[in-house]
Order: sequence, then structure tokens, then C-alpha cells
Amino acid sequence: MPKDKWASGGIFDYFCRVQTTPYLTPEALSTFIRTALAEDVGDGDHSALSSIPAEARNRAHLLIKDEGVLAGVELARLIFREVDADLHIEPRLEDGARVKHGDIAFTVEGRAQSILTAERLVLNCMQRMSGIATHTARLTSLLAGTKARLLDTRKTTPNFRMCEKWAVLIGGGVNHRYGLFDMIILKDNHVDYAGGIREAIEASRAYLARTGRQLPVEIETRNLSEVQQALDTGGIDRIMLDNMSPTQLREAVALVAGRYPLEASGGITEETIADVAATGVDYISVGALTHSIRSLDMSLKAF
Repeated sequence: MPKDKWASGGIFDYFCRVQTTPYLTPEALSTFIRTALAEDVGDGDHSALSSIPAEARNRAHLLIKDEGVLAGVELARLIFREVDADLHIEPRLEDGARVKHGDIAFTVEGRAQSILTAERLVLNCMQRMSGIATHTARLTSLLAGTKARLLDTRKTTPNFRMCEKWAVLIGGGVNHRYGLFDMIILKDNHVDYAGGIREAIEASRAYLARTGRQLPVEIETRNLSEVQQALDTGGIDRIMLDNMSPTQLREAVALVAGRYPLEASGGITEETIADVAATGVDYISVGALTHSIRSLDMSLKAF
């Protein structure tokens, strides 16, 4: 990678060109990295400052000690650059690469103090992101031969959602709404508080008209009667089928007959996802993609 591409400001310009996901902005990434470094470094990395001469230079590589899908390489570049713009990072593998024990993801060279200061944040991010990407890729492979696509959820780690949803994309999944602000999903409590399926949908459509917002509307249904009520009401963009058996899902697919995209949700596991996909639903949302994963083992090692 030519070094001038990553000159001051250049990395963000490049990132904006290659990423199309709205939440992955230079501003959001910069804020995340600076906040995370402030949490970890505080008024100084006193371990490195006290033991390593300021002028000392060294190098390290990111050693993979596990098998899975690599994620977080691009984020690691940004973290290193935020710590010290003079650090030189040479990638050997890209985000999305299949990795095994002994692989080297990248090397970094420059001031030893800077490498040590960035080390833990880089590892924390890459280990968790790679775990998410690995699990996402595994579940996505189980959808082969169906039209179903794998969705994430809002069941994410506070203040780390951006990176977790980014990892889902790297693993081959699809991002659902990012937060409460970019889509209306009327779930069971919304429906119950509003007084029913029709009432919840109509109130939401009136809200959108009143506020001038244009947001997609999804309604959660718990049985075929609620699916029919959603069809009778209309004014929606997607129907969620919550905690339904494969038999119920097939009946819902037949009932809707392609009028709205259908999303299966609720307790779907690696053991059941293929059966759910075979029912003909369009999407399958799995909270475990981000809340119940095992981080990939890796280390930053001097060499």
C-alpha cells in the first residue's frame, strides 16, 4: 500500500470511497477511537513511558492463533494512525480473509512506545470483530440454496455497535436498522400498548405524516391472525414473524404471497436456521451474531 495514500486525512478519504454503509463515517470512527483511547490511556501509558526509551523503534506483527474470518484490519490502521501518524502498517491479509493458526494479518513498525499504547485497543476490537465475522459467515453458509439473508439486531455492546455491525457485513451478513432513529419496528410491546396491530400501524403512519419523516415500517406478528391483521391494514414495509415454528412460517409465507418481505426472528440457532430458511422467508434475524460470540484468539507480538 503506498504510504502517501495514508497521509494525513488520506485514510479517511479512501475509507469514504470504499465504504457505503451510512454509519461508517470518518467522524464516527474518529470519535470512537479517541473515546476508546481516552478510556484506556488516560493521562499516559505509564508502563511504556517508564520502561521504553522515547526514541526506541521496533516492529510487531498480528499473529492469528485461531481459525475463522478476519475482521478489523481497516480499523486497526485507523487506531495506529491516531496513536502515532508515523507508524507504518503493512497488511498481509484483508478484512474477510479466512485465517488459521499461525497466519500474520499485518506488521507494524515505528516508535515502540506507540505500538505498545495502541496494542490493547487494536486487539480488543479485532478479536471481537473477527469472532462476529466468523459466526456470521458460519450461519450465512447454512442459508445456501435459499433466498433468505441473515440480519443482525440491536443486541449489541453499548458504544461498540458500529464495529459489531461492521463485522457482520465483513462476515457476509446484512445490517438491520442501526438504531431507534432510522426505522420503525413495531414489536409486541408497541402493539400491546397501542391497542393492537391496526392501531399501532395507523398511529405510526400518522406520526410519519405529521413529522414529515420517511422511515420504513416493520410490524412484529406472533401468530397467523396478526399476520392477517397486518395484511388487512397495509401501510407497512416488512412483516416480522416472531417465534414461529417452521410449519407456521410456511403458512405465513403462503398467506402473504409475496406482498411484503418476511423476517423470521426469535431463538433461531445454528441448529435450526437451515430449516427456517427453507420455509421461504426473506430474512432471518439473529441476535446471537453480536451478543453471544467467542472472540478469535490473536496476539500482537514483537519480532
